[in-house]
Amino acid sequence: MDVKKAAVAFLKKGIEDCENIRVVKLEKKEEQWDAVAEVYEDDTFLKAMNLPTKKTRVFYFVQLNNELEVTAFERMDDEG
Repeated sequence: MDVKKAAVAFLKKGIEDCENIRVVKLEKKEEQWDAVAEVYEDDTFLKAMNLPTKKTRVFYFVQLNNELEVTAFERMDDEG
C-alpha cells in the first residue's frame, strides 16, 4: 500500500541509524491517514555514553494527508 511506503520512506530519511521499519497500525480519518510504525534504532543512552550500542524498539506516529505528504510525526512514549 502506498500509504505504508510513504510513512516508511519518511522515517528512513529522518531517523539516523534505524532499521526494520514496519507499519503496525494504519487508520483513515476523513482527509488524512494516521500510521503507527515500529522502528529499531540505536539506544540513545548507550550512544551518549560512548558504549557499544544495541537496537531498541520504539514507535512513531506519522500523519499523512491524501497526497501522502507527512503533516505530523512524533516518537511515542512507552505507554503508546
